[in-house]
Amino acid sequence: MRKREVAIIGVGQTKVGEHWDKSIRQLAAEAILSAIKDAKIERVDILYVGNALSGELALQEHLGAAIADFAGLRTVEAYKVEAAGASGAAALRLGYLAVAGGLADFVLVCGVEKVTDAPTERVNSALSLGIDGEYERELGLSFIALNALIMRRYMHEYGYELKDFAGFSVNSHKNAAHNPYAMFRNPITEKAFVEARMVVEPINLLDSSPVADGAAAVVLCPMDMAKDFQAKPVRIASSAAATDTLALHDRKDPLFLEAAYLSARRAYEVAGIKPEDVDLFELYDSFAIMAALSLEAAGFAERGQGVKLAMEGQISLDGRIPVSTMGGLKARGNPLGATGVYQVVEAVLQLRHEAGQNQVKDAHWALVQSIGGVGGTVVTHVLEGPD
Repeated sequence: MRKREVAIIGVGQTKVGEHWDKSIRQLAAEAILSAIKDAKIERVDILYVGNALSGELALQEHLGAAIADFAGLRTVEAYKVEAAGASGAAALRLGYLAVAGGLADFVLVCGVEKVTDAPTERVNSALSLGIDGEYERELGLSFIALNALIMRRYMHEYGYELKDFAGFSVNSHKNAAHNPYAMFRNPITEKAFVEARMVVEPINLLDSSPVADGAAAVVLCPMDMAKDFQAKPVRIASSAAATDTLALHDRKDPLFLEAAYLSARRAYEVAGIKPEDVDLFELYDSFAIMAALSLEAAGFAERGQGVKLAMEGQISLDGRIPVSTMGGLKARGNPLGATGVYQVVEAVLQLRHEAGQNQVKDAHWALVQSIGGVGGTVVTHVLEGPD
């Protein structure tokens, strides 16, 4: 079967935040209808819904059918896709495969999460479902605690201090200031970062991405049909995914994201580009340590040098490798299963040169990477802007 080139012809998103007045299906429908309007299409063949915790926090499984029904897509083939924090990206990969393989012409991918209706204790418990249940969660470890262990070891191995990580959060908040869909649009300083209340040492409040509600959606179709619907279609040049051990203690090297490295390498190979060709990187900055490790795994820095890119300002909008260009998980917010789709929507806006004050100059190639758990699943996409 000959593989077809795949384009993104429509995008939609809701503001990330605490949506007390909207249900999970209402949020999803809002993003879906916006993406359909942007794509100017009249039919959808398949709906993939990226979501991590609907059963636990929104008390709704069978989410594909529920959202298809509410969004006016009744009778359409629809599924929920789960891969912890990489759920949205995994849903996009399935949508890409369906179009590339000729199984569908129009695929709608939606990422959605509704968490703020649940008490904090229940949310924290739900977040731990993405780590190893038998060997980590049952022994009292949490998602943030595992990231803190990695960060502490990284600081020990390479000689960094807490203030050295501030550049990631400062950059994210600066970029979010001009993103109307971001949860936190306030700038922060290095001093505020260092003095922030500690959550799990050495991770503090201003190093933690806020879990929130939100939905984002994209419409896919074959590249040779794209110009009929969208004047500026964005090509999915490659899609790749990999897994690592679920439990952190089983890894040969806890300071190297093997799945991020493998999926990025495969994505580069298929797209025919190298790290130096990338104009912007929407990485998964759930915590600064994950941003640093992603930069290293994706080939933008040597081992132990990812933090220096933030320290030297190389991740800014006019830097060598702009990251989190619309605020990232840290300031746009992290609606878990929806985050991977938000990342893609933001990259598409950059490549269509519709990012406003956050526009990366001459953006043509974007790398988008989403992480499930603490690196158990990583999905990487390379997007190419229109000529």
